[in-house]
Amino acid sequence: MLSRMMLAQQRRTAIMDIVRRQGGVRVSQLAREFGVSDMTVRRDLETLADRGLVDKVHGGATVAGPGSTEEPGFDAKSVRQRAEKATIAARAARLVEPGMAVALSAGTTTAALAACLTDVPGLTVVTNSIPVADTLHRAGRDDQTVVLTGGIRTPSDALVGQVADAAIAALNVDLLFLGVHGVSPRSGFTTPNLAEAGTDRLLVAAARRLVVLADHTKWGTVGIATIAGLDDADVFITDPGVAPEARAVLAQRVGALIVAEPPHPAGRRQRIKPPRETEHP
Repeated sequence: MLSRMMLAQQRRTAIMDIVRRQGGVRVSQLAREFGVSDMTVRRDLETLADRGLVDKVHGGATVAGPGSTEEPGFDAKSVRQRAEKATIAARAARLVEPGMAVALSAGTTTAALAACLTDVPGLTVVTNSIPVADTLHRAGRDDQTVVLTGGIRTPSDALVGQVADAAIAALNVDLLFLGVHGVSPRSGFTTPNLAEAGTDRLLVAAARRLVVLADHTKWGTVGIATIAGLDDADVFITDPGVAPEARAVLAQRVGALIVAEPPHPAGRRQRIKPPRETEHP
């Protein structure tokens, strides 16, 4: 019994090392790494979460307690709210028409959106996100143009700095889809990375319309740098988990609030085919 307890403690220590190094981890990865069941890994993560050492998320865990300057890596953020991000991305894609020029900032929600845009013909996409550019490049459409800004890479796989800023400043796009770290009434849309905030502000200035994509967990989170105010958003797309008080503030402050809901499960009989949503002009 004592031996088994020691093994569990050693495994949890090793899990913490992985989480600190990567910023986040999936249950399936840990199960393969240690040769144990998913249930055993979940119990380990619950124990670590109870101690305040990690934050449990759907399918894994991330470093606990983000502060205003803490910046999780792209892989760490990709395990959070995956279903909500997919729903938001699918709704955002409906705003894009063939022949448009659109910009996608860095982020896991905008990366999900990129996967929804691979079938749109004649599209020009400007992005400072390596995963976004990679997704569109792999689609291999000859009628799509992808402009990757260049620049210095951040933990969230964003390209920022003078090279990125100079490329963006010379462009004009129809829509900007902006992913954000946090949303609050006072601070607006924020990021924990100062350089990324500067590049994102230039993306906002280059776009005729600003569309912000943020799942419900972003409400109340504040990064060190503000990208734009709530009033600057022409459209804000989120998921049904957004709190009623947040929904009320957003409905008053943004141009249009869209609360996108996923389709009903396939097993249920449902005559309404389009995804349900709530929209506030």
